[in-house]
Amino acid sequence: MTDMLSAARIAAYNTEKPLFTAGPASLVYENVAALRPCFGRGDQAFLDSYARVLDMVSKLAGQDKTVAMQGSGTSAIEVMIANFLYGKVLVVDSGYYAQRLHMIAESRRKRDGFIRKIDIVNWQEIDHVGGSYDWVLAVYTETSEATLVPISGLANLVRRVGGKLALDATASIGLETGHDAADVTAFSSCKGLFGLTGAGFISYSCDAENAVEDMIADLSTYADKKTTGPYHAILSLEPVLENHADHREAVVINKRVFCDRFSDHLLYSAEQQPLLCTALDVGIRATDSQAVLYAPRQTRAASITCHIGEVHLGARAEGKIVDLLEVAT
Repeated sequence: MTDMLSAARIAAYNTEKPLFTAGPASLVYENVAALRPCFGRGDQAFLDSYARVLDMVSKLAGQDKTVAMQGSGTSAIEVMIANFLYGKVLVVDSGYYAQRLHMIAESRRKRDGFIRKIDIVNWQEIDHVGGSYDWVLAVYTETSEATLVPISGLANLVRRVGGKLALDATASIGLETGHDAADVTAFSSCKGLFGLTGAGFISYSCDAENAVEDMIADLSTYADKKTTGPYHAILSLEPVLENHADHREAVVINKRVFCDRFSDHLLYSAEQQPLLCTALDVGIRATDSQAVLYAPRQTRAASITCHIGEVHLGARAEGKIVDLLEVAT
């Protein structure tokens, strides 16, 4: 058991299974070493860690407060939409995950009635949108296409239509800047936060005005800790978030090396590139049979590769994992 928890053993696990997927990231030693017996009530050591983690997450998200829940980023998005969105909503369509936002919002509209009307616009057409909306709902990094929806464009759109911005930050939190342009964001623990899977987060700076009747969708369920929370995911995050900038540097390095290596096949311009992933106009294959390539649920790209497979190396990363990739012929 001691050997399983050693930094060398964790490093070996990462070497044995190179990841080019969107999350979770490579296994960071601190994720595992931080795990302890814990409970959500009466355990002051855990409660102190919980408070510190939520404070760090709020700062990364540029928001006033954060609630945590067990579940995926999609679970957090459902709760965000149920509690915050109302009136007339504009969905910015950037691909598969934005279309999922539309589907969830439409489901809540039919169920609760807080949302009265939903319109949808292609993300490349947002500068031409007029009229007024209560909320704009968008994805910052659209993993299905490996595109970055400019946060400045979303901020300008929100000002122009006089509403608020709800952001799916699942693939952008901890990696991109400018999340403070949103009024509420939803995301998970296992992509740009570099934590273990299992925690969903909602960070916000405005009031949740909807009176949601079902307990699982009610924000107060999580704010008031009425259910078992993602205790171990929270513990795993604290040491990683304390050193987040160092771990993020591994992603920066990996992205740069990958883009240099496959510069002739980049599908999008630098301004449209998210840090998390890169789209190519050719297929990619791995020379290591244990490597796990990213298989998007839906995409127009020939291949998409993600860059969080060397997070465990931090700023010491050299992008050597990219040597395992080649153009598929």
